[in-house]
Amino acid sequence: MHSIEDKKAAFERLLHIMDDLREKCPWDKKQTLESLRHLSIEEVYELSDAILNQDLEGIKKEVGDLLLHIVFYAKIGSEQKAFDIKEVIDALCDKLIYRHPHIYGDVDANDADQVAQNWEALKLKEKGGNKRVLEGVPRSLPPMVKAHRVQDKARGVGFDWEHKEQVWDKVKEEIDELQAEMNSNNQERMEREFGDVFFSLINAARLYGIDPEAALEKTNLEFIKRFNYLESQTIAQGKSLHDMSLAEMDVIWEAAKKQ
Repeated sequence: MHSIEDKKAAFERLLHIMDDLREKCPWDKKQTLESLRHLSIEEVYELSDAILNQDLEGIKKEVGDLLLHIVFYAKIGSEQKAFDIKEVIDALCDKLIYRHPHIYGDVDANDADQVAQNWEALKLKEKGGNKRVLEGVPRSLPPMVKAHRVQDKARGVGFDWEHKEQVWDKVKEEIDELQAEMNSNNQERMEREFGDVFFSLINAARLYGIDPEAALEKTNLEFIKRFNYLESQTIAQGKSLHDMSLAEMDVIWEAAKKQ
């Protein structure tokens, strides 16, 4: 791999290119913090896709795109005399050192769980100790990601099951409550109970080290692949899905599962 000097030279090259683009390119000159926001979100999802596909070349490309956005935000910040890339990096380094006292101090942390708990405890000490545990969870996060994040943050201060197996009683309890509400014909209560089922299942996924969003996306992709097979087979047979019975479709679906 490359030396630290090579990496520093590459980053310096990127900064010079950013300066050129901001000065000379009509599109880059127009961009603002707000206009870049939705593009940054899109880049994160593209990185997520590459990770799910285990596409290392794609990951390299998408990480580069995200790095461009970080440098772009810092460039705009410097133009507004608010912050520049050095301040961004310095603040990050200071935070990492402060929140890793087991590396840069005399605190003991023997496993990842202890590190996570120390991290959350140190975050609460910042801002004079007035910071709330769930304060840093962005409101705009997708609901499934948000559920996982708030559960993980609560865990960081010790609010969690003593044994992960206990979560299944909660899952069953929430499913029972949902089934009881399904006959009520009260849309609001059914929706609330459905949310509780989702939340408990996401909690179970977290406890067992499963990324619920990644797991669901893999199932989505598997369903799409099998359904496309079903559709292509019916077309090859000169049929239409609209004219087939569920039993006929199920025969092809089972064949798709064996592919």
